[in-house]
Amino acid sequence: MRVFVTGASGWIGSAVVPELLGAGHQVLGLARSDAAAKTVADLGAEVMRGDLNDLDVLRAGALDSDGVIHLAFVVPSTTEAATRTDASAVTTFATSLAGSGKPLVVSGGTLVRPGRPATERDELIAEGPIAARITTMRAALAAADQGVRSCLVMLPRSVHGDGDRHGFVPRLISLARDKGVSGYLGDGTSRWPAVHVKDAASLYRLAIEQAPAGAVLHAVGDEGVPVRDIAEALGRHLNLPAKPLPAAEYEGMFVRLLGTDMPASSAITRELLGWKPTHPSLIEDIEQGHYFS
Repeated sequence: MRVFVTGASGWIGSAVVPELLGAGHQVLGLARSDAAAKTVADLGAEVMRGDLNDLDVLRAGALDSDGVIHLAFVVPSTTEAATRTDASAVTTFATSLAGSGKPLVVSGGTLVRPGRPATERDELIAEGPIAARITTMRAALAAADQGVRSCLVMLPRSVHGDGDRHGFVPRLISLARDKGVSGYLGDGTSRWPAVHVKDAASLYRLAIEQAPAGAVLHAVGDEGVPVRDIAEALGRHLNLPAKPLPAAEYEGMFVRLLGTDMPASSAITRELLGWKPTHPSLIEDIEQGHYFS
């Protein structure tokens, strides 16, 4: 299969591309800069120059491929502008692939369901601060009605692994070093779902190969890791105490993330596609020490 991958040079894309190549697929990777093009080429993929605003390029990439994995998102940008660009990209892919039966795999984020783990069967309701993003995900699934084998891969808050430089774990490490404390909110029992980047990559491969039209998949290895456990693991390596900090010590986003219980299940995904995470859990990955080198 020839697969067009946006975000091929990014954190997740850099794991997805070799996963696809290792399974015998060809990869056409979108690259918006010389540096990104070099990364994509070094990974062994063919390069297509352009970005998410180049709809003609996106259309050409989709038409020249047997399927699309959409990983890219505009950064930095305002949320509104980035979401608009993403919506246009998804629409372009859906119309380009209409009637072909080819796969379109679009990325999303696991939802928050108070009192229980989020599941693949939870309704995607377009409300709150991510309403526009949910609308785009719904549009991707609706492409199944146009003869596209479209599906969603929902990623947890932490996609971790060796080489992670900009995810939530590095940001927590930076914050701990700045504060002199590896902190958490309240009693630290709020839970984060997580997945190793190589396990996420294997799910993207299974999705492009096998996922039925309209499927929602959860790339979740750890259903929910208490933030206190994360803080304690970081503290051990930083030689800092792990203890609660007041909300005022955190930026607004971190207050929401550290204070919200957001477990997510991948039981349906595992049963549907036979996906089985085999790489280190979040705590095991932290304990390996590469985040601190």
